[in-house]
Amino acid sequence: MWVFLRLFFTLIVLCTCSFLYFLLCPRFCVPLCWLSCQRSEEQERRLPPVSGAVQFEGYISVPDGKPLVRTPCRQCAVVSSSGQMLGSHSGKEIDDKECVLRMNQAPTQGYEDDVGARSTVRVVSHTSIPLLLRNQSYFFRQARDTIYVIWGPTKLMSREKVGMVYRTLLKVKEMYPSLQLYTLTERMMAHCDDLFQVETGKDRMKSGSYLSTGWFTMVLAMEMCEQIFVFGMVNDSYCRDKTQAPVPYHYFEKGKLDECRMYLAHERAPRGGHRFITEKAVFSRWAKKRNIVFTHPSWPGG
Repeated sequence: MWVFLRLFFTLIVLCTCSFLYFLLCPRFCVPLCWLSCQRSEEQERRLPPVSGAVQFEGYISVPDGKPLVRTPCRQCAVVSSSGQMLGSHSGKEIDDKECVLRMNQAPTQGYEDDVGARSTVRVVSHTSIPLLLRNQSYFFRQARDTIYVIWGPTKLMSREKVGMVYRTLLKVKEMYPSLQLYTLTERMMAHCDDLFQVETGKDRMKSGSYLSTGWFTMVLAMEMCEQIFVFGMVNDSYCRDKTQAPVPYHYFEKGKLDECRMYLAHERAPRGGHRFITEKAVFSRWAKKRNIVFTHPSWPGG
């Protein structure tokens, strides 16, 4: 008898609780649940956005030909090889940037106070490969985190016909299998030529000139970086100012070549020269459209 009474009492309690739940939940439970959801949504909105990796189709790996894949950089330092870097004490400012782009065989060892120590990407001319090979331990064995991007004419860089420079790169990759080694595609090389013609109105090949490593580095930086800080690059009018003190063409080759003399000689050369000054006029125009800042020395309006 007591068992049936307990069971009957339990059923009454359960029914009462169920009735109260359905009666009160719309008033109390739904608002609480809504607040909980709102908090979750607000937390999600406060989370910093995460950028995914991007394929840079114009740059392919040696030897498998896969495109360069990496997360874009928010802030980049593009470090010139110019003697302007000497005494700049820019090393810490450069290393504080998320990514650091350097050119050719410009070293950091011994110049850290002026040029920093980090190297995310090193853009290298085909003519500078032998100079890197002279110090393989420094460039290839120690710099495992550095991406090397090599540019050069199709004849020397051809993968199908195994051009002379590409053959050298294959040997380097065999010696250092973990090296991140890339070349520009033929399409990217043509794009850089087209860009020069659009900006200057001159056909590069017909004008008898060669694009500089600085040109290829700036093009890559504009693809890879949201904001670019260029260190040690003079503007296009700098060398016309006779009051400027002479500086070395390269910060690591003191006393060999004067920067402005080199720039002016190349600019005037009928064939075979780099148009350094013309390129810098183009960079100045790019800075007005893109987030590019020139420093040490700073540029007017930049």
